[in-house]
Amino acid sequence: QVQLVESGGGLVQAGGSLRLSCAASGRIFSINNMGWYRQAPGKQREPVAVLTSGGGTNYADSVKGRFTISRDNAKNTFYLQMNSLKPEDTAVYYCNARIGVNVLLTLVDYWGQGTQVTVSS
Repeated sequence: QVQLVESGGGLVQAGGSLRLSCAASGRIFSINNMGWYRQAPGKQREPVAVLTSGGGTNYADSVKGRFTISRDNAKNTFYLQMNSLKPEDTAVYYCNARIGVNVLLTLVDYWGQGTQVTVSS
């Protein structure tokens, strides 16, 4: 019923910036927590940035001060602005959102398809 589509990944040199977008489509009654996760080869998927419906944010220590999560409620889209990128940021980035999908506000977790971010030295 709901689909999350990611865009904005690519290849960038160290110190550069990228902005990832995650657009939700379908019948959306509510969007609760939303966030970005990443997974590098041979490593576990880890949370990078989370934005709650109450306005709170949580960032991994490794990205604090460099990454910013934000949302555009009118577009059902949220973003990850990544500045001062480092080679260790290289990973597949996934967006996630917990969405109320009906009038009962049944909550379902959805994941984007993933987008590759590669940071070269």
